[in-house]
Amino acid sequence: MRIVSICPSNTEILAYLDAIDLLVGVDDDSDWPQSITKLPRVGRDLNIDIDKVKALQPDLVLASLSVPGMEKNIERLEEEQMPYIILDPNSLDEIADDLLTVGKKIGKEQKAQQAYDDYYQVINEYRTIANSIPNKKKIYWEWWPKPIFTPGQKNWLSYISELAGASNVFSDYEEASIQVEWDEVIQRDPDEICMVWVGVQEKKMNPDILKKREGANQLRAVQSDQIHILEEYLYCRPSPRLLEGLKKLAHLLHPTYYPAS
Repeated sequence: MRIVSICPSNTEILAYLDAIDLLVGVDDDSDWPQSITKLPRVGRDLNIDIDKVKALQPDLVLASLSVPGMEKNIERLEEEQMPYIILDPNSLDEIADDLLTVGKKIGKEQKAQQAYDDYYQVINEYRTIANSIPNKKKIYWEWWPKPIFTPGQKNWLSYISELAGASNVFSDYEEASIQVEWDEVIQRDPDEICMVWVGVQEKKMNPDILKKREGANQLRAVQSDQIHILEEYLYCRPSPRLLEGLKKLAHLLHPTYYPAS
């Protein structure tokens, strides 16, 4: 079977299914696992070169709608009548379901079930620990700095926060991603700030940008220097690698309760 993945999270799902050998092409931003390095590239996820995809003669294209603007990729796949499926999870449960969906589609049902079971074993272990922690931390997740975007209740980061013995200060908003004003962040006064700007490497994220905002020095997280620059690829992509992010975050917040990842 010949598969082209046009989104990094889809490529990562194939890795968890031990199906990287089926890939014949990936988007420009797919960077894990290392074994995909020499595969043909078909463009960035918002600007996929569908002609390049077609030239690879895929039996299946793993598409996505996880970022606004990806719709045009789907339209072009339709025009070229290429076989595809769309993965668009918002929650950890939906990511688990995608493991089974892709596994069935590519004939790896047994491996998919194993990956699914392992995934929930980690979640259940961390939920048990989280339930034993008396003092939960309040986290403000910054997804984009200007305008400010942050995850809401439906986003996987709200659940990851809970599993790490914390709560997302904006989980009362139902949407998966919301735009908020800086004054709202100040009002909610988080204990910790996690910066994970979508598509931006850690070395290009500067906490001074946040500290210079009006009223920032009022925040407990700023006063106690609890601003964390985290790996975008472990927190912003809807793939099972989010559990790697969970393990790192949990130990960071509560090192006496959670093991080092």
